[in-house]
Amino acid sequence: QVQLVESGGGLVQAGGSLRLSCVASGRTFSAYTMGWFRQGPGNKREFVGTISWSGSSTYYADSVKGRFTISRDNAKNTLYLQMNSLKPEDTAVYYCNARKFVVNYWGQGTQVTVSS
Repeated sequence: QVQLVESGGGLVQAGGSLRLSCVASGRTFSAYTMGWFRQGPGNKREFVGTISWSGSSTYYADSVKGRFTISRDNAKNTLYLQMNSLKPEDTAVYYCNARKFVVNYWGQGTQVTVSS
């Protein structure tokens, strides 16, 4: 089992920045591919980005590419999402995901609200 706890969400004006964190406990954090997903009001959960177990490879949704950066600190069992140039359409609950083969773990989510 892996337990994931997100933090860092909040209310920010358009153009601002936030950094989300996700702390993992349980099994070996570095063994998992980690990612961020989000679910806006009335929308399905959507992919934001992912990072390989070593941190050497990242991949982003087109909607956030160039504005968001995913990183991880395996020594601290922590995943990060740096969000810059935020837009109102980025408003959503952001979820941390840990994946290994077909097994997925999810956090409880943290709310990000971007005002125009």
